[in-house]
Amino acid sequence: MADSPSDSTTADSTTAADTGADTATDAAARADAPAAGRSAPSRPVYVIGGGPGGLAASYALRARGVRAVVLERSDRVGASWRGHYDRLRLHTTRRLSALPGLPMPRRFGRWVARDDVVRYLEKYAEHHELEIVTGVEVSRVERAADGTGWLLRATGGRELTGSAVVVATGFNHTPRLPEWPGRAGYAGELLHASAYRGPQPFAGRDVLVVGAGNTGAEIAVDLAEGGAGRVRLAVRTVPHIVRRSTAGWAAQYTGVLCRRLPVALVDRLARPLARLSVPDLSAHGLPRPETGLYSRVKEGAIPVQDVGLIDAVRGGAVEVVAAVDGFEDGEAVLADGSRIAPDAVVAATGYARGLEDLVGHLGVLDARGRPVVHGPRTPADAPGLYFTGFTNPISGMLRELAADAGRIAKAIDKAAAAGKSS
Repeated sequence: MADSPSDSTTADSTTAADTGADTATDAAARADAPAAGRSAPSRPVYVIGGGPGGLAASYALRARGVRAVVLERSDRVGASWRGHYDRLRLHTTRRLSALPGLPMPRRFGRWVARDDVVRYLEKYAEHHELEIVTGVEVSRVERAADGTGWLLRATGGRELTGSAVVVATGFNHTPRLPEWPGRAGYAGELLHASAYRGPQPFAGRDVLVVGAGNTGAEIAVDLAEGGAGRVRLAVRTVPHIVRRSTAGWAAQYTGVLCRRLPVALVDRLARPLARLSVPDLSAHGLPRPETGLYSRVKEGAIPVQDVGLIDAVRGGAVEVVAAVDGFEDGEAVLADGSRIAPDAVVAATGYARGLEDLVGHLGVLDARGRPVVHGPRTPADAPGLYFTGFTNPISGMLRELAADAGRIAKAIDKAAAAGKSS
């Protein structure tokens, strides 16, 4: 990783010597001090999470002269990206995936690989000299005792007070593994997709992938191409499948153009396009969905971008089966009543946001545990608390994180200028 900055860029400042626990402790303790040379209030804005959303928000605040301190629970920025499976590439284009203030290098190609995303995030933190404290996990956010600002309770008994808080802990925070009946009695290997790295451990084995979102579809293809003996994909709700790019036109471009159009209109326009670009896979267990594409997006289901699934299903390399209802006598019991006995099960069953302990007591989450507001909007009963990265937009997550960063920084700066509690 020749283009990556040293780990020193992720300590209490971009010039700190190391990222060990002692350094993080000292940095967190000093984080309430005023930024040098500034007359702004001594309390900084705390950004929780050192992923793309947190880094972008920190840069946008810094660009406005607002001191922002990123608190990252791991020892390096971009922790979630480091843990993704090896073959992962962005499904969004390089140009529309860059964060504000630093383009992604052209040498990364149009569809940026996981390791290059990590390199970019490291370089981003270094280039903008962001103030990042690693090894500090915030467990709870509360209103400050004096009624202005926020109190953050973190590891090691730390209590930090900030003028505002940006929560950027990520859409994919806590792996969600269903409590299938009989799961404990399954004798084969069972792992969540977050623990999957590549197909090598599954060579020659019978593998069932559960979940037909982008992650499940790509892992199934990876296993089929990587030497698994048999690959089946368990599908409960048939996904919309789109080509990642058609004649050079990226699916993301269409998403950007359509994101503010009426849902019903986009649904109507998407149907003939799907018939033209994606073959009918009904005979292989993947009929065309009855629900409109954009209607499904609004429900939280992003279309599956084809990175080999169509050919794998048509060629029989990936077999589509019914959803898993449970396990019994060492077998997986499927929704259609059939049973199969795979050697391993990879559960691409999604993630929870993991916000309940952090901010659930503030009344800012909906029934699904997601923030009731995001971007520059702040909850009416929790002014100065902002959220970024908790939606899954059709126009691309990184693109929207970049846009949200500027909006959030503007809102915080405006509130501070007006003398309000932010």
